[in-house]
Amino acid sequence: MDFYGKKTVWSFIDEQPRTLQTPSQLSLRPAPHQPLPESDIPLSPARLSSASPFAPSSPESPWALSPLCASPSPSLLYHCIASLHRLDGGIYSIAISKGMVFTGSASRRVRVWRQPECLERGHLKTSSGNIGAILAFNNMLFTAHKDHKIRVWSVSLSERLTSKKLATLPRRTTLLPFMRTQPQHQQHKDTISCLAYYHAEGLLYSASWDKTVKTWRVADKRCVDSFVAHDERINSIVVNQDDGFVFTGSSDGSIKIWRRMCGDISHTLTMTLKFQPSPVNALALSTFRGSCFLYSGSSDGLVNFWEKESIFGRYHHGGFLQGHRFGVLCLTAIDKLIFSGSEDTTIRVWSREDGSSFHVCLAVIEGHRGPVKCLAACVEIEKVFMGFLVYSASLDRTVKVWRIKVLAGSEKATAEDTEDEDVHKNMMVDHEMSPVLSPSWMEKKLQGIH
Repeated sequence: MDFYGKKTVWSFIDEQPRTLQTPSQLSLRPAPHQPLPESDIPLSPARLSSASPFAPSSPESPWALSPLCASPSPSLLYHCIASLHRLDGGIYSIAISKGMVFTGSASRRVRVWRQPECLERGHLKTSSGNIGAILAFNNMLFTAHKDHKIRVWSVSLSERLTSKKLATLPRRTTLLPFMRTQPQHQQHKDTISCLAYYHAEGLLYSASWDKTVKTWRVADKRCVDSFVAHDERINSIVVNQDDGFVFTGSSDGSIKIWRRMCGDISHTLTMTLKFQPSPVNALALSTFRGSCFLYSGSSDGLVNFWEKESIFGRYHHGGFLQGHRFGVLCLTAIDKLIFSGSEDTTIRVWSREDGSSFHVCLAVIEGHRGPVKCLAACVEIEKVFMGFLVYSASLDRTVKVWRIKVLAGSEKATAEDTEDEDVHKNMMVDHEMSPVLSPSWMEKKLQGIH
């Protein structure tokens, strides 16, 4: 059960007895800060003599099996169920809500797709392009544009798409007849890079490359607070729905935590987290069974994480997750799963162990030919299994939809058809991990050695 009292996907996975795990599977601790060089990654004799280091996927089955751990950690099945090509240039933003998927690009259109396979249902036409940030909550949609303004929409999808623009932030004000001016102190002066929404109080946060954060009260469309948050561009912002604390990540390499004073709308800095000099590109919060973890993806390819104290609420650095070869551009989290997208064109799936800061990489998902710019994920419930849908958008001008099943290490996949028999056979193949490597990288490595 999660902290809302609802069942999570992990309630459906049988817990297996834990055994001692090898250091290569543990989340890495501070220092060194650089990713492990390719030439230093150890390869076992068994893997060097094998034509392919990973279990081959069945020709009858679309599912691919991630490399099994030597320990009984969960393994993972995934496959791409849709790939959308050459949309409107590079995809800059993606969001999901109420069975809808929204994508923003350089064009003036916000495309709307139906989950899960991303069947296009229409688009929202705007007056400004370069839609760099999208946020969806229930039937509300927030989009940030090239003109440094935010549009607020009401969107629903049944038999057909219905939409209505509710407001443009900041609002125009009329001072004199036939003259309309814009309150400049309320408008961002550079690209709006990210948005966050505090559900309990209806507050929308926008952060920008102009180094500021602005708070908008959605009910009356007013900017109620504006403050300079960092010395460099702000690239990511998230809000903790439990306590309203706001987290900002910047190119100055720092993460700052902000809170509102009691009875006031203004924000004050409570803590600065800085563990690496590299720019922070992405943030994600993961709350599960009373625990709270903050993750940051940076340009050095690392995913750092901090754990929140249960008593004082302070965040302590727990380590970093190493595996990406280039910068981490996007993060998203559901329960104890964390998804990271990188400039190296891959998506990594990480799992955190209950009651500890232990992490393991369950899979390296390949398919994009350009940097993975943004991610969105949700739980999917089918008749025979419960899993995840992951939507990834890349600068290769594609959006891909991945269906993921998480399995217990010694458990066989639940399947609908006989095609999964080959998948079960693949699951029995034992593979070493040191660490989890992408299949194409391993093939190149093996070819070079031979």
